[in-house]
Amino acid sequence: MKVGIMSFAHMHAYSYADCLKQVDGVELIGISDENEERGSQAAKQYSTTFYRTDAELLAQDLDAVIICSENVKHKDMVIQAARAKKHVLCEKPIATSVEDATEMIRVCEEEGVILQTAFPVRFSEPMQQLKKAVEKALIGEIVAIRSTNRGQNPGGWFIEKDRSGGGAVLDHTVHMVDIMRWLLNEEISEVTAEVDRFFQDHDIDDAGLLTLVFENGVIASHDASWSRSKNNPTWGDVTIELIGTKGTLRADAFKEHIKIFSSTGKAYQHTLYAKDMDLGLIEDFIQTVREKRTPSITGFDGLKAMEVALAAYASGEKKQPIKLG
Repeated sequence: MKVGIMSFAHMHAYSYADCLKQVDGVELIGISDENEERGSQAAKQYSTTFYRTDAELLAQDLDAVIICSENVKHKDMVIQAARAKKHVLCEKPIATSVEDATEMIRVCEEEGVILQTAFPVRFSEPMQQLKKAVEKALIGEIVAIRSTNRGQNPGGWFIEKDRSGGGAVLDHTVHMVDIMRWLLNEEISEVTAEVDRFFQDHDIDDAGLLTLVFENGVIASHDASWSRSKNNPTWGDVTIELIGTKGTLRADAFKEHIKIFSSTGKAYQHTLYAKDMDLGLIEDFIQTVREKRTPSITGFDGLKAMEVALAAYASGEKKQPIKLG
């Protein structure tokens, strides 16, 4: 299978490229990027061809593309790829508006191409085990959920709203909302949120506290922020706790790590030893394209997760709960 990567603006592009190299029968045949220096360096790093425009890459003989651009560019790039009959794995959030996401899904359906949303947390081994426990009803009926996703401020275009579409709440809510929907098979009907800026001097949110109500009555809280200092391990705070009628379950997506304390560089670091969740995502996408099946994480999944984050902004601005249809 021949795969291309459209833009290396998002840091996950490097991880996905590493993962493609590990999958049998897959060739990374090219990289496109409007930033010529970044794109050409990435192409050199991964021993592939650099294309100055997306159109040049899409004109090649390839089966699928992975889109890792700035968030606001996802819509145009997904539609361009779909019109070129290429299957698509799109970095999260899928878009920055419900209207854009809806159009992306529609065009991909019209063109008969796969649109998968990049939610690698589903492929974390602790989350996989949690899913199995829920399916076995080990804690009875779930009545409440608590989750967190607190990381470092990534800087760059992430803190420019006209390119990202939002700050920490958008960046760090979609992953865990997707996990909640995946576990419960239920939709969220109401969102109440406090959104603010506490940790950096940028004109964009870096923290939010959300309360979610699901259609079946389950209540959830989600703590999303860019609150970790630069000296903290980059990952390690993506957690979820399920409260049931017969007990509780808790999972940490990055729990499987070795703690390293050093006198040079960062004093405290994590080294993960679990299977790479990004690799799980890439393997799943490749298999989906090979089998021409419905993706495990659809464009609609991406839309619903993004919708909750956008509702959180509306709730924070209006100081009232936001109902979702």
